[in-house]
Amino acid sequence: MDSLTFLVENREIIKLFYGLLIGLICFVIVSRVDKLFRLSLHQGIRYFRNAFVFYGIAFIVRYVFGYLIYFSYISWDYFNAVTLIFKYFLIMAGFFLLYSLIWKKIENQKENYRSSLLNPRIVIFYAMSFLIIFLDYFWKTHHFIFISQIILFTITSGISLSNFVRGKKSHKFLKFYFIIMILSLMAWILNSIAALFEWNPIIIMTVSGINVITFLLFLYGVFGATRLR
Repeated sequence: MDSLTFLVENREIIKLFYGLLIGLICFVIVSRVDKLFRLSLHQGIRYFRNAFVFYGIAFIVRYVFGYLIYFSYISWDYFNAVTLIFKYFLIMAGFFLLYSLIWKKIENQKENYRSSLLNPRIVIFYAMSFLIIFLDYFWKTHHFIFISQIILFTITSGISLSNFVRGKKSHKFLKFYFIIMILSLMAWILNSIAALFEWNPIIIMTVSGINVITFLLFLYGVFGATRLR
């Protein structure tokens, strides 16, 4: 109980280090994956890289800027704005992960978009993310982001499982990726449960722990994939 009390009383400082840790992990992942993309020019790798650009921005904005706002005299409205930005980039990161798995089925092979951040396909995800955020803001709820991400990671888990079953040479990596998608799905489900119980601190800390494990696994997988190149 004393440990739990300590964690709850120092949660803002812990959140700061949590955000910095995940932000650093994302920076390393982006750096390594970008080098791999430049060698292979594989479009799926490029979209995968973008996911962690958005994850990194999301966590730095929410937990670093959020920390500074929390302990300053800045209006609480700014903190609400930070939360909205965090949600937006978090949703877009999820969409990029999904798109990195399905881009071959959507893009015409003759298409060669110069930008992986701004092209006709990706703009649709920007619009969908904005709609989800708007609905949550308008109804003063978190239901839409939770539902959208649970659906999204259910789909990515299914695709990852299918890729693993059909995979041959890279079956270990595909199995690894499937496990990460399942962990991500679990984190979103637990997050939605925490919201139902007025953000129960034990559940929130469990989600944070799963998130750290998930990003560390991504980092481990990326190092494994780039070590040979």
